Amino acid sequence: MEHTKAATAPPPAAVAARSTDVDAFRGLMAGFPSGVAVVTTTGAGTGVPFGLTCTSLCAVSLAPPMLLVSLDNRSGTLRELLAGGGFAVNLLHRWGRRAAEVFATGGGDRFAGVVWRPAGDSGLPCLTEDAHSFAECRVRSTTPAGDHTVVIAEVVSVRHLAQHPPLLYGLRGYAAWPSGGEAGSAAVTGVAG
Repeated sequence: MEHTKAATAPPPAAVAARSTDVDAFRGLMAGFPSGVAVVTTTGAGTGVPFGLTCTSLCAVSLAPPMLLVSLDNRSGTLRELLAGGGFAVNLLHRWGRRAAEVFATGGGDRFAGVVWRPAGDSGLPCLTEDAHSFAECRVRSTTPAGDHTVVIAEVVSVRHLAQHPPLLYGLRGYAAWPSGGEAGSAAVTGVAG
């Protein structure tokens, strides 16, 4: 039996000295499909709804239940959720593509183009027709990360709204999870710009 020596990682200084081109990085991340969410909040003291499309979301902890979102530092939604200390995550279902596109654009009243209602005591915007699940979150910490801020939040409530498969985004296009939740290739429903 032949044994091979495991490759060792380069010293941290060698890695730090290199960087990659933005387009190469975008191409790398395009090959990593993820679910599509709309992060919503309300203006601190005004109640005006804010929201944006987010694919940078993941679970952090089960006890207590925590998740993270990564949001652009220039975002008004980020500014308002930090000021108010809370936000909602609307996980979109396969027919929520239009909402994903509306909230991915800048400017205008994004909420005029979707059906939503204030949720429970928090009043956070819930996309009642486009989301399969909705979670209310309380900000626990933030970390600056380049041109984004990573927001870690505790999930304080979860509601399941519909039994539809999730909307996915990858390879610069939208897709739906196959019917029945079976593993396999998703049917592409279109390509986003």
